[in-house]
Amino acid sequence: MTMMADSNDERMVMDLSQVNSAQNQAIDRLKLLYPMVNEDETPLPRSWSSKDKYNYIGLSQNNLRVHYKGYGKTHKDAASVRTTNSIPAACGLYYFEVKIVSKGRDGYMGIGLSAHGVNVNRLPGWDKNSYGYHGDDGHSFCSSGTGQPYGPTFTTGDIIGCGVNLVDNTAFYTKNGHHLGIAFTDLPPNLYPTVGLQTPGEVVDANFGQVPFVFDISDMISELRVRTRLQIINYPMLDHGQGQWQNILHKMVSAYLVHHGYCATAEAFANGTDQIFEEDLNSIKNRQKILKLILAGCMGEAIDLTSKLYPGLLERDTNLMFALKCRQFVEMVNGTDSEIYRNNNENQTSVIQSTKLLNKSSINCNLEELNHNTINGISDQHFVSGQLEDDIDMEDTSLNTLSNSKNMINQHKTVVNTNGFKQINGDDIMEIDIGNQSQQNKHFISMECYSNKNCKRQLCGGNKQAIEKMLDFGRQLYAQSMQLRVQNGKNENNKKMLRDAFSLLAYSNPWNSPVGWQLDPQQRETVCARLNSAILESSDLPRLPPLEVAVSHAKELVRLMSSIGLGACGFAVVDDIIQY
Repeated sequence: MTMMADSNDERMVMDLSQVNSAQNQAIDRLKLLYPMVNEDETPLPRSWSSKDKYNYIGLSQNNLRVHYKGYGKTHKDAASVRTTNSIPAACGLYYFEVKIVSKGRDGYMGIGLSAHGVNVNRLPGWDKNSYGYHGDDGHSFCSSGTGQPYGPTFTTGDIIGCGVNLVDNTAFYTKNGHHLGIAFTDLPPNLYPTVGLQTPGEVVDANFGQVPFVFDISDMISELRVRTRLQIINYPMLDHGQGQWQNILHKMVSAYLVHHGYCATAEAFANGTDQIFEEDLNSIKNRQKILKLILAGCMGEAIDLTSKLYPGLLERDTNLMFALKCRQFVEMVNGTDSEIYRNNNENQTSVIQSTKLLNKSSINCNLEELNHNTINGISDQHFVSGQLEDDIDMEDTSLNTLSNSKNMINQHKTVVNTNGFKQINGDDIMEIDIGNQSQQNKHFISMECYSNKNCKRQLCGGNKQAIEKMLDFGRQLYAQSMQLRVQNGKNENNKKMLRDAFSLLAYSNPWNSPVGWQLDPQQRETVCARLNSAILESSDLPRLPPLEVAVSHAKELVRLMSSIGLGACGFAVVDDIIQY
């Protein structure tokens, strides 16, 4: 167990080192630094505030550069600025750096923290709930005009860092990458990074994590993560009697295996732990067949089998049926749905690619027709209250792309090896057995293509008849959405699903597009879990297994820790604890 913990810690250190050395500005480094922060609820500090500052402060360079524009005669001319947002507790350990571009006339600069509402006509540290490290004398100021010796002075060219340990409620500073020790303790929550200037010519630049820091904080983060993890694992448990906890865990594991249809494993585990199934074994196997079909991309067959084995289920849950149909449309684009696969198989084409060139004008015509008839809606059933329904219209840019697309299908050949396995340009293809189908009807999916941007694939496997079927299916799907709209009112989830699915047609290579994530096989798991839960609920069984409920509860507790300002939530990663 210790070796595993060490391995995980090494991995975390490596990940954080990559964050510290990342040069790709397209990556949001702050999300990598503070993965537990939900910025929809508690945004991170990313720049200085143009409102929460004294009027002697000037801002430039995307509000990251601060310069002094006052008189600088006495301490009454001091001016400070705070960031747009306070430091979220979920950071666990927060850090920012300030580069001294120019010390100005006297270098009366303060770097630190302050609460909302603290007087900004002061250097940080002089008032209550304000903390600062000053450059002219190297003193630390803790809510007082009297400083204490702390570190060296700093001047032009120096980089001063300020870190906040939200687990212990302490703050520390660094100078040019060197840790200077703890400066403040017993800090209050919801502090803002703050910088103060006092004499003409003083200019500083801030780095809130958008670019690599001079100081490497990865070791400190790893140490806090390990400490929090061990605190959770070693937390004393109530004694409910010998074997009581083990019996509870056995029940949770058994219920999990049954819930997800792992029949053989569930039977073996039950025999070894004297567990009893709440569900009939045949029912488990029936669910397993359906789940296998979905995970193989065979949505049409999965829907048909569900209707056969569980009559009325999908008719009662129309939103679930719509979600399944939207996924079926995506799998048609992918070339993996049963209907598309049959067309490809009959024409001796692979699931991913066709060896035949298609009539592109015919395809463009179909796409334009889908664009005009299906998305804009011209039939009477597409009108609600006498007005044209525009609830799921795509953006104009997507529509133009659809209409002007000239290269939706590209030729791509499939090679069959002597061992019977297919290859596409040398890439191995995983064979997925979906049950009792013949060897000829097994589905092949190039798993590497999903991560290889250079892998060329074609819409619906490049088969003309399959594309026409897909377009016709899209019209029916739109009509179904309008019917649900009339019956049940607006549904934002349904609207988004359909818009995302149709958006795949706006790109000549949908796999390598902003909406290409839908074509990843992992996206099947969401609709798979939703259908599985609905089947179980229809049989008066729990929608979720106790193990998943317990994990969800733990994650909710971590979220509540964040909302009340407990910094340990930044390192209480439930998934990491489970893997431990």
